Amino acid sequence: MAVLSKIRERSLFLIIIIALALFSFVLSGLFDGNLFNKTATSIGEVNGEPISREEFAQQVDFYRNRSNGQSSNTQNVNNAWNTLVREKIYQTQLEKSGVVVGEKDVWDAMVTQISSQNSPQFANEAGFFDPEKLKEYIATLQDNSEEDQNGAAAWMSWINYEKGIKKNLEQNTYNALIRAGLGSTLSEGKRDYYFQNVNVDVDFVYVPFNSIPDSLITVTSDDMKSYIKAHAKAYTVEESRDIQFVQFKISATAEDELAIEQELNNMMDDREEYSNAAKSNVTVVGFNNAADMNEFNAENESDTPYDGSYYNKSGLTKIAADSIFNLEIGQVYGPYKENGFYKLSKVTAIKQLPDSVKASHILIPFLGSSTADASVTQTSEQAKKMADSILTVVKRNNQKFEELAKEMSIDKVSGAKGGDLGWFVYKTMIPEFRDYSFENSKGDMGVVKSQFGYHIIRIDDQKNKQRNVQIATFSRKIDPSEKTENDIFEKAETFASDLSSGKDMTELAKEQNLTIRPVLSLKVFDDNIAELGSQRQIVRWTFEENSEVGGIKRFDLDNGYAVVMLSAKNKAGLSGKGKNVRSILLNEKKADLIKKRSTGTTLDEIAQQNQVTKKSSLAVSNTSPVFAGVGRFVDISGVVTALDENELTKNIVGKNGVAFAMVTKKTLPTELQNYNANKLNLERSLTSRSLLIFEALRENADIEDNRAVFY
Repeated sequence: MAVLSKIRERSLFLIIIIALALFSFVLSGLFDGNLFNKTATSIGEVNGEPISREEFAQQVDFYRNRSNGQSSNTQNVNNAWNTLVREKIYQTQLEKSGVVVGEKDVWDAMVTQISSQNSPQFANEAGFFDPEKLKEYIATLQDNSEEDQNGAAAWMSWINYEKGIKKNLEQNTYNALIRAGLGSTLSEGKRDYYFQNVNVDVDFVYVPFNSIPDSLITVTSDDMKSYIKAHAKAYTVEESRDIQFVQFKISATAEDELAIEQELNNMMDDREEYSNAAKSNVTVVGFNNAADMNEFNAENESDTPYDGSYYNKSGLTKIAADSIFNLEIGQVYGPYKENGFYKLSKVTAIKQLPDSVKASHILIPFLGSSTADASVTQTSEQAKKMADSILTVVKRNNQKFEELAKEMSIDKVSGAKGGDLGWFVYKTMIPEFRDYSFENSKGDMGVVKSQFGYHIIRIDDQKNKQRNVQIATFSRKIDPSEKTENDIFEKAETFASDLSSGKDMTELAKEQNLTIRPVLSLKVFDDNIAELGSQRQIVRWTFEENSEVGGIKRFDLDNGYAVVMLSAKNKAGLSGKGKNVRSILLNEKKADLIKKRSTGTTLDEIAQQNQVTKKSSLAVSNTSPVFAGVGRFVDISGVVTALDENELTKNIVGKNGVAFAMVTKKTLPTELQNYNANKLNLERSLTSRSLLIFEALRENADIEDNRAVFY
C-alpha cells in the first residue's frame, strides 16, 4: 500500500515519533497508576487464586501454536481464559474434597493412551507396546532439552502433555464423585412410572390470556421496575457500547484495471530496455518467446506461481477449457480477466495421459523425512540405496512386492494391503509420485524421492488416456493503484476530520452518498463487528477511559478504513430490554383477574363467568398432555393427573392461560413386579445432567476478569 512507501521515505522521522510516543505512554502510566495497579500483573482471579500474566500468555501461545495460526488472537485469549478458569475452579474443589492425583496415576493413564499403545516407536521386537521404550523416549527428550531450542521445545511440549493428563484425571475423578451421588431408588422409579402412565378423563374450563384485551390491564413502570429487581439475575446486563461507522473500502478502479491490462500487453512481445548494468539497451524477452516460463514468472514477479502440471479439459477453469485447451504448443491467450487477476496463458506442452491410475508403493523413510519417527536413523543416501535394492528384487520377482510392502513400508495402511493405493486421479498425489505414475506405462516400476521418503512405485493399471496440456500462466493481481489508495485515505481522513470539527454524521454521509452502519451493545470482550469482521482494536477503543460519547476515530482495515463514532456507553446493571417484562406482567395480572371473577362452585358457573365453553378430554396423561379442542399443555397435565376423582380444582395457571378442572375418571397403570428399569431411566437422566457440573461450579465461583486491560 501507499502508506508503506511513505514510511520508508521517512524512516528516521518515524523512529523519532515512535520514541516520543513510547516515552509519553510510560509517563502517562506513571501518573495514572496503570503501570503499577493490580491488573498490571494479574489477568484475573478465581476464588482468590490469581491468574498471572505469565501463565496466561503461555496458555495463549499454546492455543496459537496448536491452531497453526488459523485462530484469531481473540479466540486464543478466550480459549486460554476458559481453560485456566476451569483449572482454578476444579483446583478449589479438589482441595476441599481431598482428591489427589499422584505420579503413578498419571503414568498409568499415560501408558493406556491409544497414541502410546499404537506407536511403533514404543513397540518391542514382538510388535507389542513396551513401557520401557516409552521411559527411554522421555529420558531422551529430557537429555536433549539442553542441547538446542528444538530440544527444549520438544521437552516443554511433553511436560504440557503430562500436565494435561493430570488435569483430566483430576477433573474426571471429581466429576465421578458427583455422579456417584446422583442415584435413584426403586421407590423413585415406581413413582416416576405412575407419573408417566396415569391417565384421566377430565372436564375443564380453559381461559386463555389473549381472551382478555390488554387495554383492560394497567402495567406501570414501577411494576416493571419491581419485577426486574425481584428477578435481578435474569435481567442483569453487561456494560456495553453502541457505535456507528462508515467504511471506506479500497478497491481497484476501472482506470487501475486498464493500467494492469496494458502492462500485460506490453510484456507479450520482446522489447528493448536500457540496462544500467550493461550501460546500453538490451533485449527483454517477452511472454510469447520465453522458453523457460518458470524463470519468466520469477523475473517479472508473477502474482501466482508457475504451475508445471498437466490438465485435461475437465480439470481446467471454464475460461481455460473454452479458450486455451485446444491451442497448439506456443500459442498464447490473453490478457484475460479471471478471479481477481489479469492473466496471460500459453500452452507449453501436450501429452496423452490417463485420467486415473492404480498403483502400489513401498515407502522407505530417511532421517528428516515427514514419515520418520525417532526409530529412523538412516540417511537419505542409505535410504536410496535400500530403495534401489528393493526395486531390483521386485523387478526380478513381482510376487515379492506385496510381501516386502507389508514388511518394510513405513506406510502401514497401504503396506497392510501389499502396498496397494487403489485408484487415484492426477491431483491426488504429490508431484513426484504423480508424475511417475501418470507419465509412465502400466507395469513400469521405479524409485522416486519425495518429502515422505523414497517410493518404490509399481503402476498396476491406467484408464482413459486423453489429451492433457501444460499451461504456463503469468498473473497480475487486480490491486488498487497507489493513487487510488491515497484518494481513499484522503477521503476517510477528511470525513473523520469534518466529524471531529462538529459536523453531523448523518448529514455528512448523505452529502457524500455514504452509508452509516450502527452496531449496538458491543461487549468488552467482543471481537467481530458487523461487515468489518475481526476488529478488536475498535472494541478496545470504545472501552478506554478517555473515549467519550460522540468521539471519532479512523481505523485502518485490511482493505481500507473505517471512521467510527462512539454513540453510547451503556452501564452494567438491571435492564428490561432482554425479555418482554410488560408481557409477563400483563399475563400475571390477567391471571389474577381470571381468578377473582371465577367464584363459581361448578365448572358451568366458572365457564359462564368467563364467557367460555366447558370442555371434556379423555385419557390425558403426562406422556400425552393434549386437551381436546384446546391443545397441548404440559404444565396443566401435571396437575390434573395428580387430582382425585370428582374434585373441583381451580386456578391452574399455565403458560398461556388459567384452567379449572374436575377429574371424572382416573385410570392407574398396571402394577409391575419390578421398577428397576424406571430406576435406571431416572439415573440415566441424572447422569446426563452431570454434564452441567462445571457450569454450576462456575456460576457459584468468585471470578474477576481483567482480560480487557491487556487484550
